Amino acid sequence: MRTLLCAFLASVVLTCGCVTSVLLAADAPPTINVWPGPAPDQTRAEKPEKFDQSKIIKIGDVFKPTLTVYHAPKEKDSGTSIVICPGGGYSILAWDLEGTEVAQWLNSIGVTGIILKYRVPEHLKQIEHFPPLEDAQRAMSLVRSKARELEIDPNRIGMLGFSAGGNLTALACTNFDHRSYESIDAVDQVSCKPNFGVLVYPAWLVDDKTFELKPEFPVTAQTPHMFFVHASDDKITPASSAALYLALKHAGVPAELHIYAKGGHGFGLRPTANPCSHWPERCEAWLRAEGLLSPADSHASTR
Repeated sequence: MRTLLCAFLASVVLTCGCVTSVLLAADAPPTINVWPGPAPDQTRAEKPEKFDQSKIIKIGDVFKPTLTVYHAPKEKDSGTSIVICPGGGYSILAWDLEGTEVAQWLNSIGVTGIILKYRVPEHLKQIEHFPPLEDAQRAMSLVRSKARELEIDPNRIGMLGFSAGGNLTALACTNFDHRSYESIDAVDQVSCKPNFGVLVYPAWLVDDKTFELKPEFPVTAQTPHMFFVHASDDKITPASSAALYLALKHAGVPAELHIYAKGGHGFGLRPTANPCSHWPERCEAWLRAEGLLSPADSHASTR
């Protein structure tokens, strides 16, 4: 059950097996460990996490994935939640630009934002043993398994990713029918399928030469509905968004695509003079049209 944050103390760390009360700063959000022990398929010797705060907050050398929960305000809460995957080239995580700032925006529209700190740096060798995808699949199952404690609707859990996080979101949305790791407990018997996906300048979805969608992103009629944002002048080709959008269209899956003339890469939610800065409003309208911002007790999505 949700523990309200109070003036001086307050929060809860939800571990994979139990709920443990701890004393934290008043504004510290609850944190969930993704794995009950060491994460599977670890390919590097463990190091301390790196934390860099220059223009943006960057976190590197992540070995212990977590989920940080930003609950929607009770008076606005729709019951919808979104697992947020920051970008960073699978080398670092842009923690504030594409993480905490996104959670705060989601809270403002009545959505609980849950930031996934997935393992980095890791390189895509084979989809079956790709640590970030393992983390994302486990995270979706874990959040859904704890829907009652988190006071969210288990049928309205989406995923939102930026750049490499958009790549990860695309993988999670198209590979939910089989896990990339061996099941370890009852959590893994719960569906890891996102109910919907939001991809913001997703990276590396297409072949560099043909611009065709890569085979590791199989699209079927059961693939979740998706919303895309990209800039035409992005060095990470907008063909990634366009190709996945077209595959969804051909499969009969509803999707919405916004490709702006200017914006480059990595704009997040921070305001600029470019129209791409208005994508959060477009996304909010899409979420509303999908029925995801109405109160959970009056509208339950089945996707």
